[in-house]
Amino acid sequence: MSSMTQIACTCGHTRLEVRGAPILVCECLCDSCRAAAERLAQLPGARSTLTSYHATPCAEYRKDRVDILSGAETMREFRLSPTSGSRRVVATCCNTPLFLEMKGAHWLSLYLHLWPAEARPKPSLRTMTSDLKDRARLPADIPNLKTHTVAFYGKLLAAWIAMGFRNPKIAIAGKIDA
Repeated sequence: MSSMTQIACTCGHTRLEVRGAPILVCECLCDSCRAAAERLAQLPGARSTLTSYHATPCAEYRKDRVDILSGAETMREFRLSPTSGSRRVVATCCNTPLFLEMKGAHWLSLYLHLWPAEARPKPSLRTMTSDLKDRARLPADIPNLKTHTVAFYGKLLAAWIAMGFRNPKIAIAGKIDA
């Protein structure tokens, strides 16, 4: 039997359930994750999702292991540009970023701030550190990788194979600008 964990936006209205272990838990330092987090933090009542060294902590989950329990009507997408291949989904009840979805991807990058601190998954690596001007300020507690590795993509591929090469769609009611 797989474990189930409920996670939620800041106010608790929008709740998700994840089943099983994540594919990977990491901190992303790419330019787009940092730019999106900075813009979303400017929404009324929003808090920053960035660490003190500007990383975005996420747990990568297969889409078929994530269920929306409540608050679907509050979920809106945000794109850095109209042609962006990725979208961040925000619970507008309290302007909490929920996840990142890449175009065509079979997984979601769920933001770690959604978990209670005592149950929060721990990142095993940082990725895309090559986008930083100064990598020296990063902690040395986990590997600080310049880019995504073959192992990173291998884990995603293994998850997709286990899903039978399916890519469930997630309907979002609208858009927001930030």
